[in-house]
Amino acid sequence: MYLAFFGLNEKPFSITPDPRYLYLSERHAEAMAHLLYGINEAGGFVQLTGEVGTGKTTIVRSLLAQAPKNAEIALILNPKMTAPEFLLTICEELGIGVPDSATQSLKDLVDILSQYLLRAHAGGRRVVLVVDEAQNLAPEVLEQVRLLTNLETNTKKLLQIILIGQEELRELLARNELRQLAQRITGRYHLSPLSVEETTAYVRHRLRVAGATADIFNRFALEEIYRLSSGVPRVINVICDRALLGGYSQDRHRITGPLVRNAASEVFGKRFTPPWLPWAGTAAVAACLAVGSVALWHLQPWVWTRSPVVTEAHGAPTASRSLRGAGRPSAAPGAAAPAASGIVPPAASGAAPVSGAVPAALSGAGTSGAKPGTTAATRPAEGLATLLAKYSSVTTTDAAFTTLFGLWGIHYSVDGTDPCTQATQHGLACLTERGSLGQLRLYNRPAILMLTDTTGGSHEVVLTHLDGEDASLDLGKSRHRVGVGELSSYWMGDYVMLWRPEAAPVQTLSTGMRGAGVRWLRRSLEKVAGIADPGPASDVYDAGLASLVRRFQRSHRLTVDGVAGVRTQVALAGALARPGSPFLTAAHE
Repeated sequence: MYLAFFGLNEKPFSITPDPRYLYLSERHAEAMAHLLYGINEAGGFVQLTGEVGTGKTTIVRSLLAQAPKNAEIALILNPKMTAPEFLLTICEELGIGVPDSATQSLKDLVDILSQYLLRAHAGGRRVVLVVDEAQNLAPEVLEQVRLLTNLETNTKKLLQIILIGQEELRELLARNELRQLAQRITGRYHLSPLSVEETTAYVRHRLRVAGATADIFNRFALEEIYRLSSGVPRVINVICDRALLGGYSQDRHRITGPLVRNAASEVFGKRFTPPWLPWAGTAAVAACLAVGSVALWHLQPWVWTRSPVVTEAHGAPTASRSLRGAGRPSAAPGAAAPAASGIVPPAASGAAPVSGAVPAALSGAGTSGAKPGTTAATRPAEGLATLLAKYSSVTTTDAAFTTLFGLWGIHYSVDGTDPCTQATQHGLACLTERGSLGQLRLYNRPAILMLTDTTGGSHEVVLTHLDGEDASLDLGKSRHRVGVGELSSYWMGDYVMLWRPEAAPVQTLSTGMRGAGVRWLRRSLEKVAGIADPGPASDVYDAGLASLVRRFQRSHRLTVDGVAGVRTQVALAGALARPGSPFLTAAHE
């Protein structure tokens, strides 16, 4: 999806082991050297361990590509089996024929394997057994593995064994009952996660292999990748892949720290804050305490002073108390008390108004947030962060679906079944995807956007209009306009949209199919293409209809394959401008 956007030839962060993408950090290079030693030199066992996702399997794939021509390698990827099954699998990997009568006999299988190893040794070939995920080997199978090392000549072992596994393999081989096997291990190596410098080099290496000509991740993004992945290559791949998808959905060619944190939030299912936030919070609390202490010292609220004696209406003398430093000067004897700030006492009944006075309601005085001389109608729009904080109580799933259903003129039951089931009952269908605002313009339907604010909070809001660089969001019972750029900084591309299919369930239509759905597809495409007199509509999906589908897909920037899948049908339904349907752009209103 994002390859052309970033100028890549292929996905750089696939978790499938690919030797072309092997990044040889210092520790990975040492691990490779240990394995090559195990293939080229005679010995017993070579053990390679590492945490999950540190690149062990990728190293094995690269090892197979670099193996010498005289080496025959039997690779076992799933060793969770019995001893006879294990020996039989070795024979199958080496291409050794085993009669049916010997498949369950350990002695027969060992004899057959021994004869093959002797022939290979005589022919100058080396046989290597590589066992991946070796921590899953049962103790009795490990004992059988140990016995295989007894297959030898007077000068060298006939079978070289390489065990590759997780940390648990080290614990397994440390058991007392397996000490004979542990003593035969001639090389041990543990693969650690990457350092921060190696993580940066790893990301850039994979991007270059995939065809990138410039750095896509900035420095802060690379630092966040290391912090959130702890240098584990597999986790790095997953986070980077999601970050690239997020950058594509927000039309950003440069991946930043916030994009990486959002990607990690999706991968791990929890929110991540910037690394500086705890320190900033601590500093802010300390600063507030310091300022409060200074202010408290200057105000000295514990010191009370007695105000001058004032006379109440009844003439009885009273004394009032005030705090020192209140900042309000005492009124001079006989002077009228000043009016409260911004409040003018009403004129006495029958008194003439002051010349030039303008009522506060007309002058705009007292309007919250408005500058002097402005009215509420000209007040600048609130930022999206302020809106999300202000309307957080109505950015829930139920509130969003209530609004979205209302745009279609139907009622959403908060206590009913799930929203998409309710939509189906009204002839609608849900489309839940990750995309871009451009894709939403294409579908031309209101949608629920999943937003994430600066504190990591989640909000679901309804996008009702897109007009140039502005977007309209429905929050509760009010509509607010925000900039597309500002909206993109809070949105990772996840949305839910309602649309009205011709029939339910939605079926992908392709060449050779026939029926009412095919007839609807033909009529709809002819209408969009402006064909005045199309003639009788065939219900067969023939080459002519496939050509119409490809023309529509090309004009709407869809995948041009001639197959009317869900995306093509959604875009077609949006292009038909069916009366009574809500639209996203003003062109259809």
